[in-house]
Amino acid sequence: MPLDWSYRFVRAFHEPASHVMVATESIERELRARGFHNIARWTRGVDTQLFRPRPKNLYDLPRPVSLYVGRIAVEKSVEDFLRLDLPGSKVLIGDGPLRAELQERYPEARFLGAKVGEELAAHYAAADVFVFPSRTDTFGLVLLEALASGVPVAAYPVPGPLDVIGTSGAGCLDEDLGAATRAALAIPAEACRARAEAFSWDNSARQFIANIAPIC
Repeated sequence: MPLDWSYRFVRAFHEPASHVMVATESIERELRARGFHNIARWTRGVDTQLFRPRPKNLYDLPRPVSLYVGRIAVEKSVEDFLRLDLPGSKVLIGDGPLRAELQERYPEARFLGAKVGEELAAHYAAADVFVFPSRTDTFGLVLLEALASGVPVAAYPVPGPLDVIGTSGAGCLDEDLGAATRAALAIPAEACRARAEAFSWDNSARQFIANIAPIC
């Protein structure tokens, strides 16, 4: 009942708007089921110039390299990634309240802390597969950053990955995250990059302008 009440409040708040812009089909579907009708799509974008394929010589680690980027916190289900029995090496970029505990529990994984800009982009491009264990993200910009870097994605089949990867062939979605990771290693970088280019900032801006043009 409290959830239904909160949706009624939010719906009433947004009712006067010409459009309520949402990032994904999953969110749109949920809102329409709850009585929202003035919905328009405005997807997220990624900097395809910063995040791009690069030489994979950054890591002196056994291959393949499985990469996680994000907050190291309980809601991200990072331990689902760390528990996987995978070949090669696991690298984690980011920080958060669980870092010290997980770093002690999984000493074989490389916890490299937070990275930004060119340094972050180099870490993405140096990986062989990007593992996204979260079940709670409504989108997941890190998915786009990995794809733009030519790195395939392994994730659970949940909102966010379902919307970004879909049937594009740029990643593998499976309730068995280990199986998804191993299968994703066979995906070519070109397929990943092509999927990311559909989410460029230019495309995101054009979508936004198209939504407001009728109002103007």
